[in-house]
Amino acid sequence: MTKPLVREEQPESRWPALIAVVAAAGLYAALPKSLSIGPRWLLAALACVLALGTVLTHVQGYHRLNIVLGHVLSAVLTLFMLLSLARLIAALPAHKEAPVALLRSAVALWATNVLVFALWYWRLDAGGPHARGLRAGHDSGSFLFPQMLLEGDAARESDGSPWSPKFVDYLFLAFNTSTAFSPTDVPILGRWAKVLVMMQSSISLAIVAILAARAVNIL
Repeated sequence: MTKPLVREEQPESRWPALIAVVAAAGLYAALPKSLSIGPRWLLAALACVLALGTVLTHVQGYHRLNIVLGHVLSAVLTLFMLLSLARLIAALPAHKEAPVALLRSAVALWATNVLVFALWYWRLDAGGPHARGLRAGHDSGSFLFPQMLLEGDAARESDGSPWSPKFVDYLFLAFNTSTAFSPTDVPILGRWAKVLVMMQSSISLAIVAILAARAVNIL
């Protein structure tokens, strides 16, 4: 396996994404045992191994392998979240969980939904963080951020370099999608992005409008 000869001109810190992975795994571990898939530590263990793999491959310069591991990590988080959501929906008619436990589970899954899709957007938009770092600025992608339409200082970072989206920008996008069921100030251009946004909005709607509302009514 050979390393690429090109280097990132504007390397982006990966710590925010790693913190999001740890937070998502921690939220999942806090779910009741009846809603988790396998032992509650299973997802945390898988996430830590895959996250460590992404760190090592990024540091060593194996960017293709880093992309694959990053996608596998996001897919694992998504799968566990969807399976737990299905279990939570199935538990509603049978009243297997206490109302307070339902509320806590709904909040944990809602927050996990935000973090997981923020990771997807960050990993996929404009080729991912490594590809974005090879370009000076950000003028194309599946999401039309407001800074892409501005000129002058408004289109630059605080250090004067051309503006480029970071993980927090995709986290903000994911948060808005889960709360307003739309990306608000960031129009969606790519078809894959539209599919993911529809998925995230649907999951958020199921959690907020069905699960949390039912749990409140039971109280």
